[in-house]
Order: sequence, then C-alpha cells, then structure tokens
Amino acid sequence: MPGKNVIKLYVENGYYHIYNRGVEKRPIFVDKQDCAVYLNYLKEYLLPKDEQTLRNRLADKTISYKEKEKIIKLLRLNNFSGEISLLAYCLMPNHFHFLVQQKSLNSIDKFMQSISTRYTMYFNRKYSRVGSLSQSVYRAVLVTTDEQLLHLTRYIHKQALASQGETLQEIRPSSYLYYITKGKTEWVHPEIIFTHFSQKNPTFSYENFVKQENDYSLIRKLILD
Repeated sequence: MPGKNVIKLYVENGYYHIYNRGVEKRPIFVDKQDCAVYLNYLKEYLLPKDEQTLRNRLADKTISYKEKEKIIKLLRLNNFSGEISLLAYCLMPNHFHFLVQQKSLNSIDKFMQSISTRYTMYFNRKYSRVGSLSQSVYRAVLVTTDEQLLHLTRYIHKQALASQGETLQEIRPSSYLYYITKGKTEWVHPEIIFTHFSQKNPTFSYENFVKQENDYSLIRKLILD
C-alpha cells in the first residue's frame, strides 16, 4: 500500500504542502553551510533569471574562466519563477517542509526533481557518500481550504520555533522571520496569508496566531507522520 501522500493529485494554481525526510531518518542538513546551500538553490530556482545580464557578463573578455563556468551553469539552470510560488518553508535536521502554489500541472514535480537532484549531488560530494538522500519520493498534498492554508503555515513555523535558541535568529532556517518582522524577499510570498491578519492589532496578528495551539484536526491528513 502506498505511503501517506505519495500518490499526488495535481491541479493548476493549487496550493500544496510538500515534505520529505532523509533516508532512515538521517540528517540531510548537518550544518549551517548545508542549509545555506539549499536556500541558495531555492533562491536561484524561484527568482526570475535575468538572461540578458548573464549573457552580457559572459561576453565580457575580462572575466575569469571560473566565472564563465558559473554563468554558463546559471544559464542552463531550470527556473521556476512564475511557476512556483513559495509561501512558507522550514528546514529541519532530517526533513523539510514547503507550502507552495503551482501554476501548471507539472511545475511541482519538475521543481522538486531539480532541487533534490542538485542538493543530493552537493551533499554526497561533501560527505563522500553515494545514493539517494531521501527515504522515498517527496510527499505533496493538496490544500483545499483557507483554514488548512493558515494552519499549515503555523504548523511549519512552529517546527522552526521548537528549536529556538535565545533569540529568534537562532531558530531553524524558515520563513517565519519574513512573517513577523515585515522583512521582504522576492522569493517568499506570504501576502495571501497576511490578508487574514491585522498589521496593527497585536491580538489579531500572525505572530499571536502562531503562539496559539495548533488545531491538528484540520490538517492531520496533510502533515508528516
């Protein structure tokens, strides 16, 4: 019998909770460098690719061979700007969570294949290992209501907060700080979530919402076992 959320129902413009963990539940983000590399890959896939600027730099005869190689790789790299919108994320030591919206039917599958393959190559090279990094194919489950969408962001961010140190900056890498500090980035899009909360009344703020108990009954079928 297929595992939970292995079989996926893809729809255009659908919202999805995507998650996966390391093989045998082993760490897939061992140190800060691993997290930084993974987040950099996310940014490169999700930010618009300025091909004209890259080609202009490539034509510059003063740049080094190493720089040219880097530019060529960026030009060949898949890009999902306009296809995948990332609403929330969290990187835990042995698993990750994304909340995304896809534009077309195959966007998520192509996106996940691209980042999984690229990161596995990095990880295996760094730690002198071979084989798959994940225990199985990623899970992706369709979000069907606004309530589920809101509660999933809280579930994802609570995981990051559970490992908080003395300051918020010490939490696991996640989108939470973009939600509560009003900091903006072009590759994370919490805008639709913000429409459900007050920017002026702390009682009805997103930060206060996250501090409340999560109602898992609304999202139990959508989350990691």
